[in-house]
Amino acid sequence: MVQGETTIADWLPQRAALTPDRVAVEFEGGSLTYRELALRAATIQAALAALGLRPGDRIATLSQNSPDQIALLFACAASRLVMVPLNWRLAAPELEFQLRDCGATLLLSGSELEEASQAAASGPEVRVLLLSDLEEASSRLVTTPPPRGSDPLLIIYTSGTTGTPKGAVLTQSNCFWTNLSLDRTAELAGSDVVLQVLPQSHVGGWNVQPLQAIWHGARLLLEPRFDAGRVLALIAERRVTTMMGVPTNYLFLSEHPAFGATDLTSLRMVVVGGAAMPRGLLELWLDRGVTVLQGYGLTEASPNVLCVPPEYSRTKVGSAGRPYLHVEVALARAHVEDLDPPLLDGPGRGELLVRGPNVFQGYWGRPDATAAALSQGWLHTGDLAERDQDGFYWLLGRLSEMYISGGENVYPAEVEQVLASHPQVAEAVVVGVPDSRWGEVGVAFVIPKEGAEIDAQQLVRFVRERLAGFKVPKEVMVVAELPRATEGGKVRRSALRERWEEAQGGGG
Repeated sequence: MVQGETTIADWLPQRAALTPDRVAVEFEGGSLTYRELALRAATIQAALAALGLRPGDRIATLSQNSPDQIALLFACAASRLVMVPLNWRLAAPELEFQLRDCGATLLLSGSELEEASQAAASGPEVRVLLLSDLEEASSRLVTTPPPRGSDPLLIIYTSGTTGTPKGAVLTQSNCFWTNLSLDRTAELAGSDVVLQVLPQSHVGGWNVQPLQAIWHGARLLLEPRFDAGRVLALIAERRVTTMMGVPTNYLFLSEHPAFGATDLTSLRMVVVGGAAMPRGLLELWLDRGVTVLQGYGLTEASPNVLCVPPEYSRTKVGSAGRPYLHVEVALARAHVEDLDPPLLDGPGRGELLVRGPNVFQGYWGRPDATAAALSQGWLHTGDLAERDQDGFYWLLGRLSEMYISGGENVYPAEVEQVLASHPQVAEAVVVGVPDSRWGEVGVAFVIPKEGAEIDAQQLVRFVRERLAGFKVPKEVMVVAELPRATEGGKVRRSALRERWEEAQGGGG
């Protein structure tokens, strides 16, 4: 590593040199020490070099959470390669698009997803290998220049308002700074036992505790996927000290029959992201003696932006918090592009802007989208927020129509494109509505083609075959027309939400 560079490439090898015999990761009944994890990363690094991978090349993965993906990330960091962890919940056409878009030539698959990986790579010219089969195939590593902070490390795909997913490029420096800012608010120590349930296809599966844990030499309990009963058992049996999840995770835990009897005394802090935690759910966890750190972030900010310090958890319920250290935020008049007059002072309401070393490099291959997101030196989040007299920010809604279902971002335009491709659908609009279980879910308002009849259940199945389950509308309402702001103009989505609310009030 170049002296003074803010990279993460040396975190694992330095930790292995310092505490080689300390357990780094527990996974599916086994464990890896820091020495073993670092050796695995070196083996993967050599294998990738033998396969001809060179700095800047993209390596996609399709796997549930696994230690091999952690080793791969550090191998990529050392070799200046770019890791593209794909969401295993996506449908094959979605995965195929992302493989083409990022230009990956290698897809590393978990053994449990080998069939899905082969299906996703059937179109693009992508070689598929099992992560577990990566073995050192060269006696020496190909020499590459030392990594730099500006090197792209991760491409995390996030949907856009156009309906086309975009790959957010996160550099090593982005990951370094966002972990530093998190650590100065929610500290970890080598004695911590960190439970990871968020998928490694999400930015939070890396930069909200997992990498921080390795940096400090903590013990990471890595779960392949979330299971409420197992999580509660792990908390009690393995004396988990901290974890991160979305509100739906904590809801499912609280609803589990074992929740009341589970010993939570080891759990000193939980981190919440993805959406605001409802007051009742927050108080339920606080009443169990668990400190709750609420926050706000987005992939393009790596993701940490705002947090509610624990001492304000009860007095600022519902707030997204104040900025993390090393992160600057501001409010701009919503829909004002030239920022003149620029920013709002004091209490006020506007679009939330972010800047700092955590802000992403841009969208892969999308200079137009990058320019729109990074304007006047700020990241434009598209979120409407209000700042109170104490400097706390409150999220009021999204200037775009994105909604969050179970911690997953869903952009209606993407779902609408699939609905509109059905042979009996003339037009479709999707809006997010409140849901006690998932936070928000989609409701589709569909106009049938002339003479056609829409079978709502069949239409839902049609969407499920083409999109991930969390994007599938929970309800389909067949309508004759859509409310518009002007004749033939933009659909008034607020009116559709009102129509749905009226139907609920009427017992629909």
